[in-house]
Amino acid sequence: MKSVAAVIPAFNEDHAIEAVVSKVREYADPIVIDDASSDNTAVLAQKSGARVVRHSINQGYEHALESGFQLAMNMGYEYIITLDADGQHNPQLINDFINILENGCDVVVGRRDQMQRISEVLFGFLGRRIWGISDPLCGMKAYRRIALATLVSGKQFDSVGTKYAIRAAKSGLKVGQLNVRTHPRIGQSRFGQGWKANKRILWAIARNLLDTYPKK
Repeated sequence: MKSVAAVIPAFNEDHAIEAVVSKVREYADPIVIDDASSDNTAVLAQKSGARVVRHSINQGYEHALESGFQLAMNMGYEYIITLDADGQHNPQLINDFINILENGCDVVVGRRDQMQRISEVLFGFLGRRIWGISDPLCGMKAYRRIALATLVSGKQFDSVGTKYAIRAAKSGLKVGQLNVRTHPRIGQSRFGQGWKANKRILWAIARNLLDTYPKK
């Protein structure tokens, strides 16, 4: 197997995590970050063959990603890919993401076949126009370890996992994109529902713009 780690942030995903981990193991070594779940997410993920990191308190998606990134980099994985724990992403695409990295890209961002919120559409429009990234919010992304190490070292803020790819584009790293057909989500969205979800995404847009164009 190639040196690939799959970082999977998870919060109360015991309804889906076993199937996700089992499929991911065919293509990468799964690292599940259990963000203080109150269900059996951690137990089932470990039982299914994942390395599990447990947060004692809920820190949110961004911090879960960063915990996974740090562990994967410390363990020396050459490539690191992220997937959602709710079954939306097809693990069979992992090889396609890694092939693009091996052909010269530093980061690969998934491009979903559908977006569910107006704020996501707006983020996609701005992403294309400003950073050349069609779907910054897609949770399936892949990174070269050497590139990721530079992307996580900057100022931290809640970007719903988007700031790393955006920083790569801003820094002149080579960013590839890959079409991703999503499956129906099992359970609740990590964004929440209604205005709360749109507000969080709009906030991530604003923070990324400030990170790209800091005040002088």
